[in-house]
Amino acid sequence: MHSMEELSKIPQHVSIIMDGNGRWAKSRGLERLEGHKEGVESVRACLEFAVEMRIKYLSLFAFSTENWGRPKEEVQGLWALMVKAIERETKNLVKNRVRVLVLGNLEQLSPDLRMAIEGLREVTASGQGTTLVVMLNYSGKWDIVQAANRFAEKNPGKKMVPEDFDSFLVTAGVPDPDLLIRTSGEERISNYMLWQTAYTEFYFTDTLWPDFRKKEFRLALEAYAKRDRRYGKVKSNNE
Repeated sequence: MHSMEELSKIPQHVSIIMDGNGRWAKSRGLERLEGHKEGVESVRACLEFAVEMRIKYLSLFAFSTENWGRPKEEVQGLWALMVKAIERETKNLVKNRVRVLVLGNLEQLSPDLRMAIEGLREVTASGQGTTLVVMLNYSGKWDIVQAANRFAEKNPGKKMVPEDFDSFLVTAGVPDPDLLIRTSGEERISNYMLWQTAYTEFYFTDTLWPDFRKKEFRLALEAYAKRDRRYGKVKSNNE
């Protein structure tokens, strides 16, 4: 049994780079899509845990713009899997008061998926519990560029200051992540939320995403609770 002391600091926003589905499948002699299917189970487990722990925002890096370089069958299989998961989980999400946001360059997605996403957003809009933010067809550099372009269109000739910028990113209204978890042993940010993670705590684990469940999530939260977040400031002697 874990003491609540270990989890005295619950992050408001946890973000996860879900990595290792392909390797998980390969190590078992399975098709990559089987790894993605098992990864959906990890999403369900981690969302349940976030709801239990009253984490306000859980964001997941589901598909990067670079992922279009994967085999066509895998990409199409992924989209189909997402539509199915959305349809299957909607009732549960509403019951658990989860609000769902899907953010990224959504214009490139298939009409079927866009329709499913819009339906899910509408039906969960009144959720007062955890907000699940799915980052889909997203790239940090793209986000910064589109924000700069939108700012310039709205404010011709005006100089931008950092405070102006947040409201033009696709994550406007979502607080920056307190904790970023990346699975499967990779220790890089991979063009994800480049602006938003300026002061985020990073947690890397060798666990492959399909094996990352509540126990692993709790370990990440325990590690976070022990960190001293200074935001670039010096710790004073009386702290």
